[in-house]
Amino acid sequence: MKKQAFSVMACLVAGLMITSCQKNDQKQDAQPDPVSADVLAQIKAQGFSTDNVRKDEDGYLVEGDILLTAEQLQTKVSTPTLRVANTEQYRTNNLVSALPRVITIKVVNLGTAFVAGTDTAIARYNRLGLRMTFKRITSGTPNITIKGFNQGPSGGYITLGSSGFPSGGNPYGTIKMNTNQYAYGSNPNVLYVGSVIQHEVGHCIGMRHTDYMNRAYSCGGSAVNEGDGGVGAVQIPGTPSGPDANSWMLACSNGGNRTFNSNDVIALNYLYK
Repeated sequence: MKKQAFSVMACLVAGLMITSCQKNDQKQDAQPDPVSADVLAQIKAQGFSTDNVRKDEDGYLVEGDILLTAEQLQTKVSTPTLRVANTEQYRTNNLVSALPRVITIKVVNLGTAFVAGTDTAIARYNRLGLRMTFKRITSGTPNITIKGFNQGPSGGYITLGSSGFPSGGNPYGTIKMNTNQYAYGSNPNVLYVGSVIQHEVGHCIGMRHTDYMNRAYSCGGSAVNEGDGGVGAVQIPGTPSGPDANSWMLACSNGGNRTFNSNDVIALNYLYK
């Protein structure tokens, strides 16, 4: 079965009929701004896929939901990633530091489903007992702001949310959630929204897509290796040697509720406990 992505198939969003989705897709597809060969080369050097790269107001969106800034693209990759098995939990070169600490999150100008979804994601992380905990705030300056954007399908896909990676020992500061009707429908499911926010928080604290070595696990189609930047990988102790396609950091959504599996917990404990 085809699955929704954090760039997801529009025809599977919000229970819409497939024929209707295909028709609406054709009408609403937008032509993304072209990305230069130099930028694509920088993205590849960082170890990310150069397929379907999109220009964003803050940088470039890669692998469906990961925001890379121009500054990050100029940074030389020099440290190995960590992995669980051959196709499992990978992290970026940057992690959140100065632990223990509380990461504050504020939801700005989004509906109740997004607020409740944020609380769901926070509760799931906090139950792990990591040296990094999360707290939603309603005033003051947060570490992470969750805000909306409205973008329809493009190329048969729609982005559910996006975020980026840590820098300077701090989590990435912005999660964008798509308010377009094709993303979550007119009455968003809180567990679905919470699962996407949980995934985007994973990027904010340094996690890559679990299946970057083979996105066919969650996205269907043929295997695509997104690359590791040529710096190798180190398997996290205590994790299996075979693939596991149920991680919260899979590139493509299952269209509903998804949280940490046992291997995700091992990876997060190794990095943050």
